[in-house]
Amino acid sequence: MAQKKVLVAGASGYLGRYVVSEFAGRGYAVRALARDRNRLSGIGQNFEPDVSGLVAEVHIGDATDRPSLRGACNGVDIVFSCMRLTKPQHGVTSEEVDHLGNRALLEEALESGVKRFVYVSVFNADKMPDSDMVRAHELFVADLRASAMAYTVIRPTAYFNDMGMFFGFARKGHVFLFGDGSNRFNPIHGADLAKVCADAATDEGDREVAVGGPDTFTYDQTNLMAFEALGLSPKITHMPMWIGDAALFIIGFFNRPLGSIMSFALAVSRMENVAPSFGTRRLKDFYRELAAKC
Repeated sequence: MAQKKVLVAGASGYLGRYVVSEFAGRGYAVRALARDRNRLSGIGQNFEPDVSGLVAEVHIGDATDRPSLRGACNGVDIVFSCMRLTKPQHGVTSEEVDHLGNRALLEEALESGVKRFVYVSVFNADKMPDSDMVRAHELFVADLRASAMAYTVIRPTAYFNDMGMFFGFARKGHVFLFGDGSNRFNPIHGADLAKVCADAATDEGDREVAVGGPDTFTYDQTNLMAFEALGLSPKITHMPMWIGDAALFIIGFFNRPLGSIMSFALAVSRMENVAPSFGTRRLKDFYRELAAKC
């Protein structure tokens, strides 16, 4: 049987690296789609693996540059995409990356005869209609559903590298949270989520998969764990949601990409975000690992 080939779009990011590693470990030939080959090398700041030696090919491309995506899907059986705008970039919007960039990749996949498209969107997207970031993801999901492509949409709650951000705040000695910190969620480790993503490559028919990690916490508990791992006395300040809304209103005028990301953060701070649990990796252990390298 011929070796199957998968294109991993967003291969240099937190989840992308784990997905490359998982597919390679299952015997797939992996083509990485990344903006910079060098970003596949070295262990990431949240322990994501060096995958430079695991990829069979690298296609250099940018979601905002349609011509650079030409040929990315040639000879590929499966496209996996976690290509998204993860931090503010001057002049770049979620619509350009999360929606239009992935749509361009889908069009390439259709032209190339790809058999399945696996896409990572957002859990509870239907509860966040006012978030530009979520809207961009869901516009692409609509494109995917309307296409002739067989697909799986993965809907995770939050990643452990998001928790690394909380850890960074705790390390500075003070965490600021919007809301009272009582809402619950179950973040998932990249390696555990990668297993779900790779399993989706063998799905039949079209489906959507909601997934979270094995443990559920409140936002307060998540941050208290970070302080504990650091051996620091916890200091958490809860801010009313209206302050966040006011800040978002102002920031949206001057920095739309930052406003988009902030809008998403505020939206998830308002809700329960608990999905079916999966995986074995614990947040407490992840925080201990982060603390050990401080």
